[in-house]
Amino acid sequence: MIILVIDVGGTHVKVLATGHKKPVKIPSGPHMTAAKMVAAVRAVTGTWKYNVVSIGYPGPVVHGSPIMEPYHLGRGWLGFDFTKAFARPVKIVNDAAMQALGSYQGGRMLFLGLGTGLGSALVVDNALEALELAHLPYKKGRSYEDYVGRRH
Repeated sequence: MIILVIDVGGTHVKVLATGHKKPVKIPSGPHMTAAKMVAAVRAVTGTWKYNVVSIGYPGPVVHGSPIMEPYHLGRGWLGFDFTKAFARPVKIVNDAAMQALGSYQGGRMLFLGLGTGLGSALVVDNALEALELAHLPYKKGRSYEDYVGRRH
């Protein structure tokens, strides 16, 4: 099975497939919609062969679907049919959870990912849970992400 992995970020979308050595970076930002992301990924992977797609989404995901529009990207992610757009099975997970799983080596782990935003996930007793710590209130009416994230 060949997997196309997509990490959707606020400044770049990173794309890599089984058998490829170096990820491709696609600029993103506040105008990147789901449709634009799919078109850009399909353009850079035109000759790549893959059977399934795994997407790390920068926001809460429930039952494999985003439940909020991303903070640092354009709108149009909720309800978007990624399976139809890629013409392959697609699995969507929270991006921090995907990154945490990739670096997990056992035991308990709190993952904090600093990029455009602050991603967070927790692994306890082999259970992975994405957190949204970035958007908790911190001080002066601002969130943690306001202090550690990158504003557009």
